[in-house]
Amino acid sequence: MLRKLIDYKKLDHQLAALLIETYPDGYGDDDIITFQNASGEYVQAVELITNDTFYLVKISKSLANFIATFDDTIERELEASSSRILEEVESADMEFEQGQENDNEEETDLE
Repeated sequence: MLRKLIDYKKLDHQLAALLIETYPDGYGDDDIITFQNASGEYVQAVELITNDTFYLVKISKSLANFIATFDDTIERELEASSSRILEEVESADMEFEQGQENDNEEETDLE
């Protein structure tokens, strides 16, 4: 199994979602692993395990905030995306209706 130390800011969407799924209510003292890296600095991390990789995700205050606000952030992104799609659909509908009106006017002129 591959072992990686990674900062949470560099997690892709799948790993970020797995992190949230693994620690839905945040992480506690029992979840934190503390070790000394090659530079002699103390690092704190939490475990994240996939089928082929064992990750140690470096933690900080901002990771705790990331986990706490993840659901709100995703919800805002989905709402914004939904609004854009709705606007595009409404715009396309208006263009279609205007095209039909122009077709009807042309038919009227021919009579």
